[in-house]
Amino acid sequence: MCREETVKTNELLLDAFGRIRETVEATLSGIDGGTLDRRPGGNGNSIAWLIWHLARVEDAQLSDVAGREQVWTARDFVGRFALPLSRDDTGYGHSSKQVDAVRAEPELLLEYYDAVHRQTLEFLKTLDDGDLDRVVDTRWDPPVTLGVRLVSTIADSLQHVGQAAYAKGLKPLQGQ
Repeated sequence: MCREETVKTNELLLDAFGRIRETVEATLSGIDGGTLDRRPGGNGNSIAWLIWHLARVEDAQLSDVAGREQVWTARDFVGRFALPLSRDDTGYGHSSKQVDAVRAEPELLLEYYDAVHRQTLEFLKTLDDGDLDRVVDTRWDPPVTLGVRLVSTIADSLQHVGQAAYAKGLKPLQGQ
């Protein structure tokens, strides 16, 4: 198919991150506290933890490559969530006790994700295809480019929001 104008890479990225946002909103819509905090199988990650974690990862990863302060601290979500965790914590390697500690109302989770999403969109709109080859992390072999960082953030976020959407539909086991 021949088109007069090709789709720009950043338009695809904007669409991908937009789909994450849509699924976050749908998952949090109409959810009650018991469902939000329930851990599938008794030890799986709760929906609250999954949404918080994917927002923290997107915030940390994209703020770093954009050279911006994280929304988490810049807009004092760290204080508003008041979690018993380090202010830099994104959830990687959390123990079961730490997963249990991540609790928040669905409105606060969505407000935080929306603020992160807006900052992500602002950054993505500044990119052109050549920016994707910029090395953003030399701790890996091969070094990580901006394009790879964006794709890995999308993949991680889609995985977690899919888990959260699935968990929303699960019926609690007796005793949970």
